[in-house]
Amino acid sequence: MLTWNLFHGRDHPPAGKEHIDVNRSLRREFLDKVAGWEWDVALLQEVPPRWFDDLQRATGSAGVGVLTSRNWLAPLRSAIAERTPDLIRSNEGGSNVLLVRGEGRTVATGRVRLALWPERRAMVMSRLALPGGEELVVANAHLSVPATRRGAAELLHAAEIAVRWAAGAPVVLGGDLNLRPSQHREAFERVRGSFDLGGPTGPQAIDHLLVRGLEVVEPPAKLPATAREVAGPGGLAIRLSDHAPVTAAFRLR
Repeated sequence: MLTWNLFHGRDHPPAGKEHIDVNRSLRREFLDKVAGWEWDVALLQEVPPRWFDDLQRATGSAGVGVLTSRNWLAPLRSAIAERTPDLIRSNEGGSNVLLVRGEGRTVATGRVRLALWPERRAMVMSRLALPGGEELVVANAHLSVPATRRGAAELLHAAEIAVRWAAGAPVVLGGDLNLRPSQHREAFERVRGSFDLGGPTGPQAIDHLLVRGLEVVEPPAKLPATAREVAGPGGLAIRLSDHAPVTAAFRLR
């Protein structure tokens, strides 16, 4: 399983002379990266809405998405973002996308609004039928930043909805949760205690894959920075996104 915040399809070079900042569409580079990693379910945030169909085709997956914030005047915003993404940045508009490939089959989907202020925050869910007849619910969320004092409450709300919708099936709730366990220990403890969802990526991480009712084969871990880099002009590297992808492996108990 994979979760990755696509940073609205932009690059984010670190300080130094080995990387370059490019102000152009990186659609193909992002599509190739997502397609090339090993996963059955991918949870993507800050996805340019115009990429939805391309992501499904490139990855050989079936997807469901939900629009988030700043999507009015979408044709104009998309045109600007395609030509000069660093100019419009997150004002292009965004979405959360959940992709499924492999043996799982989506039998139901759900979309939930988690917040309207200061930005629209939403969660998208899929109920998957697995080959052995079992079901799995996966929920993809991008929560408010902690400075708004909403993130922890949104996490609890998202967990309650996902677990209730699962109706006893195993659950994975993931995405860019914008909460570090080292700073928001109580929120993660409450989610574990109330909904049996746990296993955050790490004390300083904000991208997580919380799990209930599954055996953890490979715990959530960030991929190295080089995994999201592509070759740029002059032998320099282009680093995609300001978030590291997080991967994990689970199986039914």
